[in-house]
Amino acid sequence: MTDQITSTTEAQAPAEPTFADFDVHPDIVGALRDAGIITPFPIQAMTLPVALAGHDIIGQAKTGTGKTLGFGVPILNRVVAPGDAAYDDMPAPGKPQALAVAPTRELAVQVSGDIERAGRARGIRVLTVYGGRAYEPQIEALRKGVEVVVGTPGRLIDLANQGYLDLSYVRSVVLDEADEMLDLGFLPDVEKLLAMTPASRQTMLFSATMPGAVVALARRYMTQPTHIRAMNEEGDDGHTVKAIEQFVYRAHAMDKVEMLARILQAKDRGLTIIFTRTKRTAAKVADDLVERGFAAAAIHGDLGQGAREQALRAFRAGKVDILVATDVAARGIDVDHVTHVINYQCTEDEKTYVHRIGRTGRAGNTGIAVTFVDWDDMPRWALINKALDLGIPEPVETYSSSEHFYEDLDIPQGATGTLPRSSRTRAGLGAEKVEDLGETGKSGGRGGAPAGRGHGRSGGGRGSKTSDRPQTNASETPRAEGERGTGDAARRRRRRRTRGGDKPAAGSQD
Repeated sequence: MTDQITSTTEAQAPAEPTFADFDVHPDIVGALRDAGIITPFPIQAMTLPVALAGHDIIGQAKTGTGKTLGFGVPILNRVVAPGDAAYDDMPAPGKPQALAVAPTRELAVQVSGDIERAGRARGIRVLTVYGGRAYEPQIEALRKGVEVVVGTPGRLIDLANQGYLDLSYVRSVVLDEADEMLDLGFLPDVEKLLAMTPASRQTMLFSATMPGAVVALARRYMTQPTHIRAMNEEGDDGHTVKAIEQFVYRAHAMDKVEMLARILQAKDRGLTIIFTRTKRTAAKVADDLVERGFAAAAIHGDLGQGAREQALRAFRAGKVDILVATDVAARGIDVDHVTHVINYQCTEDEKTYVHRIGRTGRAGNTGIAVTFVDWDDMPRWALINKALDLGIPEPVETYSSSEHFYEDLDIPQGATGTLPRSSRTRAGLGAEKVEDLGETGKSGGRGGAPAGRGHGRSGGGRGSKTSDRPQTNASETPRAEGERGTGDAARRRRRRRTRGGDKPAAGSQD
């Protein structure tokens, strides 16, 4: 009997698809590879085949899932770049071929950065358009020619109405965070922009939720859209993610900063975002933390755009590791490696709660969310807990000295309300320069009220302060991005608002 020789092969799991596996221009694939991006996230892998084929898309996915490249790569793939042979044969070379609309300045900047990086090797010009910056550089860029425009609704409409932005040759339109645009009152502006684009365009709409107004928008302006829904780990569009560990404490208002100081010394804490309900509280908390030795900065509507971008750059670069923000100012902040989110004040509703804690636990990472609930906020928290089914109907009464507080968050037993000098290693906000944006309706935002002190004990000198408070809140009103009411007459009226009839000195804190 002869031995039967059999050959066996070890079964291997199918390899994850890469961007190169899709019908994407090699230069785009190469640019992504140079940035260390090779394998698409699930929402990207689901979106790319449909979007690259030119179909309209309704993408339902929360922030932090990587959807920017899901629509960014297809619009770049469809663009005729200046170096392409067909570029000179186009009916209007240099006119925008793609438009992406975002609800906030910060989100527009983030989206624009991702698209610009992916299209750099093809020489595709990307322009970011939003209020708070001078018109002239944006107008000059449009005159020279751009292929992709990313912006907020108000400023886009202003430039279009003035004849500088021509959307009649747009091939692709993206509406990002459509539900947020609805919340901020931008939906009429979005409809005006869509009416300025050709009916033959490809339209991609992305939204975390699908309220009736967003559904109606899709039905009116989209053609047989494919609905792509990115599920979370729990298999539904649930409100919370398993990757985020949530702690809720009933806290006393006078003890909150003490509790914060101890949380910020927890083991393995990285970048941290602290949310407040009001601008005044954001400024005060940032100042209090700086005085205790932490590298903190604030971002809120009373800051000029230059100061807001200075704080975000310092946070992304790690020069400060704590960002204190109001909800509206924080919309669209997409920063990797945020380990902790702290709700210094209880949110107004469950939607805001989900939005806040979603700043951590992003793109496969884990995170910790801590919420302080005042005695007066207990009824509000009960509604949030019930809506999200969190199982925390009665947050435990907690103080900065409570043993369970230290154990829950892995805080060293010797931690106090002040950061030890040996741990003050961050460069601080003063190490990040303020860019001169030629801001409209602002006094420059040099440093900003709380941000100017956001480095006092953590390195760097004191920043100068400016007064933005007499103005309309440029980030927290629906029309702010279009720079309404910032003409000479409005500025003269604001300058006449003084205390006791005295004229304010330049740069005074009102």
